[in-house]
Amino acid sequence: MDWTIAAGTVLRDGALAPGEVALAGGVIAAAPRAGARRFDAGGLLVMPGLVDLHGDAHERQAQPRPGIGFPAALGMRDSAAQMLAAGITTACLGVTLSWEPGLRGIEAWRATLAAVEAARPRAGCDLRIHCRFEADNLDALEELLADMAAGRVQLLAFNDHTPGIVRRIADPAKAAAYAARAGVPAAEFIALAQRAAAMRPDVPAARARLAAAARSLSIPMLSHDDATPAMRAEFRALGAAVCEFPMSEAVAEAARAEGEAVVMGAPNVVRGGSHMGWASAAPLAERGLVTVLASDYYWPAMLEAAFVLASRGVLDLAAAWALVSANPAAAAGLADRGRIAPGLRGDVVVVDAERRAPVAAFAAGDLAWLAPGAAARIG
Repeated sequence: MDWTIAAGTVLRDGALAPGEVALAGGVIAAAPRAGARRFDAGGLLVMPGLVDLHGDAHERQAQPRPGIGFPAALGMRDSAAQMLAAGITTACLGVTLSWEPGLRGIEAWRATLAAVEAARPRAGCDLRIHCRFEADNLDALEELLADMAAGRVQLLAFNDHTPGIVRRIADPAKAAAYAARAGVPAAEFIALAQRAAAMRPDVPAARARLAAAARSLSIPMLSHDDATPAMRAEFRALGAAVCEFPMSEAVAEAARAEGEAVVMGAPNVVRGGSHMGWASAAPLAERGLVTVLASDYYWPAMLEAAFVLASRGVLDLAAAWALVSANPAAAAGLADRGRIAPGLRGDVVVVDAERRAPVAAFAAGDLAWLAPGAAARIG
């Protein structure tokens, strides 16, 4: 079905101005088509759909409490609905592939990929896989390489949480928490962590293989939690051109000096700082050191973060919105979305600026989600 989103204020070419947006054949059209349905966006903003480069809130649908799991297909259906209600039309789901069993293990990986592939035709938003590969998970290396070759992975991030886990499990309470997430006794989890850590000498070669495969397949790569500019340089040499959650301002500066995208969490902006005690994203975004805001662990934070940034008075709303639409699309290699322009994918979110809330979400030209009471706007 074709649509004309009329009478709203449209974000186009970096500026907000009154106008209309035509959707035809799944893309943004230069002009409305005869017979198109009309959506009255009077008093509302018409914005590019949000592109989430890194979101792992879907884990809560699979395991809402430690050790309590639900079918991946059910959780993915719920996740897709929640993301559309948050204005997210492209979702790069952060799926951790770890040596840990349970929520982040190989069986969960397989179930999540299958659930995403089954959900895609009816999900509304574009569901994509952002593999967060744990460095010491060498047992899963061949399977991941096969999944990449089969086109099942759209982003590859290099994670390295094992050293931190090994340090923390000396505390019985923390060991118990990790074990609960993994669904195994604490003693078994500790043994698994120690086994993973023992594989450390083989990590560089495995990482090089993954990077070579990603380069050959044109899969964008990200480094995660870079602690130093030297660490960022190591991943840059592998071809990882996106710096995700840098642990210091110096790392962000080093990445931006090379023209690389720098990702931080939208919840950081909304809450006024990192829950981990790291750098504050808002001032870094205002200085151009952070170029992408991702949902991280809370989907509604993306849209809210754009308004929070605009309210601080340094970035206008158009510039703030680029951090959650055009910039992440570019970082993910998705040149067909993130902006409102003829020929691009018809991903549009209609927003009530006063409430900072979506009213409707159009994905690939279709009306994918509608807020309660908004049906009256359809003509």
